[in-house]
Amino acid sequence: MNILIIGPSWVGDMVMAQTLFVCLKRQHPDCQIDVLAPEWSRPLLERMPEVREALSFPLGHGAFELATRRRIGQQLRGRYDQAILLPNSLKSALVPYFAGIPKRTGWRGEMRFGLLNDIRTLDKARYPLMIERFMALAYAPGAELPKPYPKPRLAIDPASRDAALERFGLSLDRPVLALCPGAEFGEAKRWPAEHYAAVADARLRQGWQVWLFGSQKDAPGGEEIREWVTPGFEEDVYNLAGRTSLAEAIDLLSCASAVISNDSGLMHVAAALDRPLVAVYGSTSPGFTPPLASQVEVVRLGLECSPCFDRTCRFGHYDCLRLLQPSLVQEALGRLVADPVEVG
Repeated sequence: MNILIIGPSWVGDMVMAQTLFVCLKRQHPDCQIDVLAPEWSRPLLERMPEVREALSFPLGHGAFELATRRRIGQQLRGRYDQAILLPNSLKSALVPYFAGIPKRTGWRGEMRFGLLNDIRTLDKARYPLMIERFMALAYAPGAELPKPYPKPRLAIDPASRDAALERFGLSLDRPVLALCPGAEFGEAKRWPAEHYAAVADARLRQGWQVWLFGSQKDAPGGEEIREWVTPGFEEDVYNLAGRTSLAEAIDLLSCASAVISNDSGLMHVAAALDRPLVAVYGSTSPGFTPPLASQVEVVRLGLECSPCFDRTCRFGHYDCLRLLQPSLVQEALGRLVADPVEVG
């Protein structure tokens, strides 16, 4: 049985999609799973043992381009028995339809009647978690989801990890605190740089080193964190934001003794690497897309105005993050890693 997954467009969602792949493999151990998704997702998919092949989708987020979707679909004709669509958009259903895949499964979305022939109606109360909505597509409508739920787990190649360490001149002679202070969603997900620096400072004084991760847009914020730490310790803070590929970021995050992250894609990557993780929430809630790992502390204030799920604070104060003091995160971190953790 060959299955084509139409993958999501965000890092965190792609990590969580692995729960669907695990469910499919449990039901059909011999099935072959390919994922059609943006090229950026290849490093994630290559680290998921359940995926046979990552198929690069050339169109950007939001692009329609009917002719391109028809061409891709025609190239995939005869290769798959089922397609499972994770996005709910109409355009995401076009490639499986043009490919003539016999069974096309997905939730009812933007007028997809006819494009899908195994269309499901989502009961949000029954499936409050995103992973439940992904996993349910592996089973017959109405089926109970088996528990315990699978957790995403990314497989790391030691040679690839060692190459990343060598490229950036990093060593594991001291415990590593990884910080992920960015968030593509917006400012209302970003814990202040000075708060990150305060937590980093405490670990630097204990002999740790600090690695900062993120995109090119997060590089200035990383430098701000370095500037906030106590003079003399900034040499032990390595700002990798914007310097690594996603593949390198994944491999280097696997080396972390502990991770502190905003609610972001890298938070889900750290969880899938099963690193001790403190997840800082402000405008969003862990009730829909929590980090799925065995060693997690979620820190949030739960103010009356949150979660609002806004990209910017409608009141302009960002109190859900600004008032979340470093001491709360330090305490959470201490519950996870009172002593240095060795990287296997």
